[in-house]
Amino acid sequence: MKKLVGYITSSFPDNNFTVDLALSMKDAGVDTLELGMPFSDPVADGPVIEAANLKALQNGYSLEDLFEVSSKIAPHMDTLWMGYMNPFYYKGFEYFLDKAEKFGVNGAIIPDLPYEETKEYLPLFDKYNKTLISFVAPTDNEQRVKTIITDAKKFIYLVAYAGITGSGQSEDLSEVIENIRKYSDTPIYTGFGVNEKTAKEKVKGVDGVIVGSSFVQKLLDDSLSHTEKISKISEIAKEIKEKINE
Repeated sequence: MKKLVGYITSSFPDNNFTVDLALSMKDAGVDTLELGMPFSDPVADGPVIEAANLKALQNGYSLEDLFEVSSKIAPHMDTLWMGYMNPFYYKGFEYFLDKAEKFGVNGAIIPDLPYEETKEYLPLFDKYNKTLISFVAPTDNEQRVKTIITDAKKFIYLVAYAGITGSGQSEDLSEVIENIRKYSDTPIYTGFGVNEKTAKEKVKGVDGVIVGSSFVQKLLDDSLSHTEKISKISEIAKEIKEKINE
C-alpha cells in the first residue's frame, strides 16, 4: 500500500486543535505526520503555508508548544518535525534530538539544510536512532542522486519540481526516479503540488506522497469552525489515500 505523509502547521490555531486534527488525520489514512515548526522565513514553502506560519507566530507560538503537541501526537502516530535550520542551529541538534527521544518523535525534515552539511549532524541522529530525511530534486543528475541517497533512511523526499510548495507545477520525474532506484531501496515519496486532484498522477513510480498546502488551505479558512476544518482536512486525506492506492 502506498503511503501518505500529511503536513500541518503546529499550534495553529492552538495546541489542542493540532492534536485533535492530527489524530483525525491518522484515522483518515495519514501514515506519517509532518508537524511543521512555525518560522518567519519558510523559504521552501508557498504563500499558503507561509501564511499559516505567520499566524501561528502572531498567536505566540513557542518551542514549548511544539513539544506539548508532539507529546500528545507522537505516541499514537509516526511523527516528524518539519522545520528550518535556524532553530536547530540556535538550540543545538542534541537539544532537539533529546526532546524527540522524550516525546517519541522519529526524526526531522529540514529543507534548507544542504546535503553537504548534513554529514556533520548525521552521527547525532544515529546516536538517538532518529532520521534526517534526504531530499532529491528533479535537477539532480545521476551522480548527485547517488551521493545524496547514500545515507537515506525511512523515505526519500522527491521534490516534484524546482520551486516552492503549493504552486502546482509539473515536471517529468521518471529519470530521477530511475536514478534513485539504481542506488537505493529506500521508499520514494513525492512532495510539492500534491493534492486530491494531482495525487494519482504524482504517485506514479513512487511509494507515497507528501501533502501540505491542500490541508493548510483549510486551516486558513475562517469561514469554517474548528470541527469543520478537522472534518474537511480528514476527508481530503481519506480521498488522497484512496486515490494513490487505486
